[in-house]
Amino acid sequence: MSDPTILLVDDDDGLRRLLAMRLGSAGFEVQQSESAEAALASVRRERPSIVVTDLKMDGMDGMGLLEHLREHYPGLPVILLTAHGTIPDAVEATQSGAYDFLTKPVDHAELIDRVRSAVAQSSADGDQEWASDIITANPGMLQVLEDARRVAETDSSVLIQGASGTGKEVLAQALHNASPRGKKPFIAINCGAIPADLLESELFGHTKGSFTGATRDHTGLFQSAEGGTVFLDEIGDMPMELQVKLLRVLQERQIRPVGSARSINVDVRVLSATHQDLGKAISEGRFREDLLYRLNVVTLHLPPLDERREDIPLLADHLLVRLTRNTRRKVLAPEALEWLVGADWPGNIRQLSNVLERCVALAPGRVIDAELVRRALGQAAHRITPLAEARDEFVRDYLVKLLKIAGGNVSQAARMAERNRTEFYKLLARHDVDPGDFKE
Repeated sequence: MSDPTILLVDDDDGLRRLLAMRLGSAGFEVQQSESAEAALASVRRERPSIVVTDLKMDGMDGMGLLEHLREHYPGLPVILLTAHGTIPDAVEATQSGAYDFLTKPVDHAELIDRVRSAVAQSSADGDQEWASDIITANPGMLQVLEDARRVAETDSSVLIQGASGTGKEVLAQALHNASPRGKKPFIAINCGAIPADLLESELFGHTKGSFTGATRDHTGLFQSAEGGTVFLDEIGDMPMELQVKLLRVLQERQIRPVGSARSINVDVRVLSATHQDLGKAISEGRFREDLLYRLNVVTLHLPPLDERREDIPLLADHLLVRLTRNTRRKVLAPEALEWLVGADWPGNIRQLSNVLERCVALAPGRVIDAELVRRALGQAAHRITPLAEARDEFVRDYLVKLLKIAGGNVSQAARMAERNRTEFYKLLARHDVDPGDFKE
């Protein structure tokens, strides 16, 4: 884990620098923002351990900043600094979720004491050992982890949704690790990988002689996970007749092995996952609506890798360490990493791991070069579009959109773009767009 970081927000440069110096001398790493807007941009880049903000600022004030942070980063402690005349506002803020408030002039010893207390809480809440296999700096993923950490303390059923390869089982394992059941068994089963006629026996067990081939009693996964967690992956593939029996287990906390007349009490938590649209499956009669309500008391959505490209360098480094654990360590050339960051990833992290494993196997030396990565990517290979090219592409698409709306009328399109007609014609010529192609 990185050292705790304090984000100090105040539009008074002198006071902000003085407080930063005091906190720095107390051993904290301090980042500074001169406005709430700048603070939000800073938090999006790198989440701090705690935010210390003035209440009254030009533009967005401290209350506005608090509300935004509470909505998007609910576990992030916020301490407000307030003048005596705004103490009622500060009290209201603490009732709205602020960690604490201090009045000006700020007592530096008290500030440091309060900050240490908040950092201790933030560190306890943010201990990532339980999720050590989840590598991310993406705000969306960090929010998923925060939500998972909070729901882990309960016994609520959780449905994890996400495309194939996004790490649903890894998140389920992490959630189990963070729960009071963490030292008990975690048992995962892929509902789509086991034949329908065997799935019930695998889940609930069977008695000797209950069907052909049942030569002895068999303990099912629910009994084997007693006190722990059962993870039902690809729950959308579960047969309808078995969905009824799973619903009964969730309601009554009892299972009945195949061929048995006796029910057995079980104490397990059920996590499930799917890449399917279960709402659509319900409308098509393939999934029970009442079961969905039982499974998704809390829903966690894992974003695809294409939406967390800033994680690709971190994931690549983590995967290369794992892939070369028993061989010579290999690294990616900078140009090779650019290909990975720009590529399409329909298979998400699983596909990234496969590409890197192929590169490790084929790389003749210690450095994995760009050409090897490009060949491993195949049709998925793309590079990040340079800024000038991206800008030109945006302008061209924008011009085409305006001309379509205006039916090829240049004067009307120029007015919508708030440009004069001559300048608009120059833009059309520069981007090789012919208004005649859009005349009705």
